[in-house]
Amino acid sequence: MRKARNGLAIKGRAGAFLRIAAVLLVAGLLSACAEVKETKDTLFQTSTINALLEGVYDGTLTYGELKKHGDTGIGTFDALDGEMIGFNGMFYEIKADGVAYAVDDSMKTPFAAVTFFEPDKSTAIGSLPDYKALEEYLDRQLPTKNIPYAIRIEGTFSYVKTRSVPAQKKPYPPLVEVVKNQPVFEFHTVRGTIVGFRLPEYMKGLNVPGYHLHFLTEDKKAGGHLLECSIRKARVEIDFLTKISLALPEQAEFYKIDLSKEKQGEVERVEK
Repeated sequence: MRKARNGLAIKGRAGAFLRIAAVLLVAGLLSACAEVKETKDTLFQTSTINALLEGVYDGTLTYGELKKHGDTGIGTFDALDGEMIGFNGMFYEIKADGVAYAVDDSMKTPFAAVTFFEPDKSTAIGSLPDYKALEEYLDRQLPTKNIPYAIRIEGTFSYVKTRSVPAQKKPYPPLVEVVKNQPVFEFHTVRGTIVGFRLPEYMKGLNVPGYHLHFLTEDKKAGGHLLECSIRKARVEIDFLTKISLALPEQAEFYKIDLSKEKQGEVERVEK
C-alpha cells in the first residue's frame, strides 16, 4: 500500500507540473498575442520635430528597423537627403531632383513616423479645390481632435504642388534655413497617393500638429512633401490611432541641443 501511495504521489506531482506548464504556455501565448496586438493603432516615431528643426540630421534608425514598427508613414533621410513616403510596406525617397527612389533597408532616418495602417473610416470624395478645403473635409470626418490619425488618399488630382530638400553638409544649418532654397515640383492631372498624419496640438515639439502629408505619383516616379493640391476624385482612408511610441536618438548631437525653445512658428514656416 505504501508503495502504491508513493506512486500516486509521484503521478500527482507530475500531473500538477504538467498543469502548471500548460498554464504557463497559454499565458505565454496570450502575452505574445497581446504584444502583436499592441503594435496596432500605434503611432511610432523616431526623434522629434524640434530636434530636426535644430539641425539633428544624422540618421540613427535603419529603415529595416523602422519597418518593424509600421508599413505606412512619412519622414526623411540621413543628412536630410529628401522626403520619405511609405505605404503597403514599400518606402520611397523623393530626392531634391523630384525623383522617387526605392528605399534600401540599410538606409537610415533621423526623423520618421509610421504605423501599421488599418483604416477605421473610408469615404469617396469628389472635387475639392485646394489644400485648405481638403483639411476642412478631413476634419469633418474625425470624431475628435485629441488623438492622432494616419491618412491615406488615393485618386486623381487636377493639381499637386510638392517640395523636397537636398542633402546637407556639416555643420548642418537649421531646417528653416534649408527650406528657403527648397526645390518645388508641380503636377497636373495626375494620379497618385497622399500619405501622412493629423496630430493633436499637444504634440507640439514632438511632431507637427495638424496635417503633415506627402505625395507619390501612381507610377512611383515622383512626389514630395505636399504643399498644395486640387482633388478631382479620390478615396480617403483614415486610421484612428490610440497609442504613441517614441524612440529618442542615442547621439551626442541630440543630447547637446536645447529643446526647451518654442518652435511652432518655425514649424509652420517649414511646413507651408
